[in-house]
Amino acid sequence: MKQALIIVDMLNDFFLENAPLRVPGATKIVPNIKRRLDKARGRGEPVIYLCDSHHPNDSEFQVWPVHAVAGTPGAQIIDQLRPSKESMIVKKTRYSGFYQTDLDALLQGLGVGRLVLTGVVTNICILYTAADAVMRGYEVLVPQDCVAALSDEDQKFALKQLTEVLKVKVI
Repeated sequence: MKQALIIVDMLNDFFLENAPLRVPGATKIVPNIKRRLDKARGRGEPVIYLCDSHHPNDSEFQVWPVHAVAGTPGAQIIDQLRPSKESMIVKKTRYSGFYQTDLDALLQGLGVGRLVLTGVVTNICILYTAADAVMRGYEVLVPQDCVAALSDEDQKFALKQLTEVLKVKVI
């Protein structure tokens, strides 16, 4: 089964020291994601970046601080995981990478049946993207050393939901 590496929201506004939505564990997962990225590129597997890309007055900012506004430095992918020419970028405005994006059509066009989800935030964008992927019939793998949440509690909750409810393979 053809697989794709999905890198979710590894953006400056989730990563840098004074970022509005800094994920405390994001720095720790970068080397692990980088290893998977290098392997995927070496095998010729598709690499897709799912990236928050909000309008300045996005309704999500009633819940979360202003972050990843389209065209700002905060919405840029971190330097350590810079996309290659072959990489694909899907911009999203909600938690799921499938919601009102062309992700499903892109995956189908590539013949992908398995997704390896990495990035942030485990209990938000990873969880909801995984749920939508499962509902669309994709096999989903989540390497737990390649995802991070805002807290340990959130991480444990999300991993439990992924394994027990969605039956995702957490590896």
